[in-house]
Amino acid sequence: MNAEDRDARWMKLAIELAGKGLGLTSPNPCVGAVIVHKDQIIGSGFHEKAGLPHAERNAIADGIAKGNVGLFPDSTLYVTLEPCSTTGKTPPCTEAIIKHGFKRVVYGSEDPNPGHKGIAAEILKNAGIKVTRGVLEKECDFLIRAFRLNMMEGRSWVIAKSAMSLDGHISRSPERSQWLTGKAARSFVHTLRSECEAVMTGGNTVRMDNPSLTIRNPEKPVSPLKEQPWRIILTRNAASIPKNSICLTDEFRDRTLIVENVSNYLELLQNLYTERKISSLLLESGGVLMKEFLKAGLVDEWVGFYAPVITGGGVDGVEGGDFLEREAHLVKPSAKMFGDDVCIRGEVRYQ
Repeated sequence: MNAEDRDARWMKLAIELAGKGLGLTSPNPCVGAVIVHKDQIIGSGFHEKAGLPHAERNAIADGIAKGNVGLFPDSTLYVTLEPCSTTGKTPPCTEAIIKHGFKRVVYGSEDPNPGHKGIAAEILKNAGIKVTRGVLEKECDFLIRAFRLNMMEGRSWVIAKSAMSLDGHISRSPERSQWLTGKAARSFVHTLRSECEAVMTGGNTVRMDNPSLTIRNPEKPVSPLKEQPWRIILTRNAASIPKNSICLTDEFRDRTLIVENVSNYLELLQNLYTERKISSLLLESGGVLMKEFLKAGLVDEWVGFYAPVITGGGVDGVEGGDFLEREAHLVKPSAKMFGDDVCIRGEVRYQ
């Protein structure tokens, strides 16, 4: 195995670790790290929550706990994101790396914060540590896509989720089950919620369906550090939301926000990020609100579930009428089966 393949092998493991922090670290990104000595992992960790140690420090602590601190000067630290070089809620990771004298540091993504980008590499090189950048960069960038947008545009990343029939409807005739998709697809939606800080819907959806919008039956285990997502209801009139709605009466009712008469969705997303630290949110709404976000160019990622049924009528997944000025195209979409349902997912580009 050549050096390039070896670096990619260990970075893949760091990426897997980073994924454990999805939905937990806002306003920080999710990051994973592994320490390797002679093709053996001697320490590993990931960033578990904002305010707690970063991935590099967790990996170092793991290595120390395993009695491997003496091997650090002859080891390589692999980390998905450029190590932090400034003091925030925790000290800079570059200090810990230099303190333990690592031989080499390999990272995937550069810090998207213009004030930090590339600084860690210079600090580490000046301390005599070899630095390799850009290993599995695209994969690492995908992990921090929401964080990158937060840094560049100061707003929440929006994942639009919709479950539709093959002919594009999200409802079926009243005498039939309300569910279009099967249990496996619905379980994955709970996993999506666990990876976001908020779920957004419209007042009409609450009035018609009375959803819980909580994490209940996720596809994979959820960290005990994960709070239930904020539930954000957009409506013209707060009084029109029934007082006995689940979102207003259950044990998580203090995490429900009702927002009236939104005229500027960009401003709303900016406020949610700056005031609530909502890095990413899941838009689970009817076709009218979905169309509004698409018109504004504010859907960043699409997750569409398509049930193998043709209803021949019902509510449109995206409101009809005028065409979008800029069509929403998915970039390198992926397709995955959930039982009999197909999920098509991808980042959105407007053209």
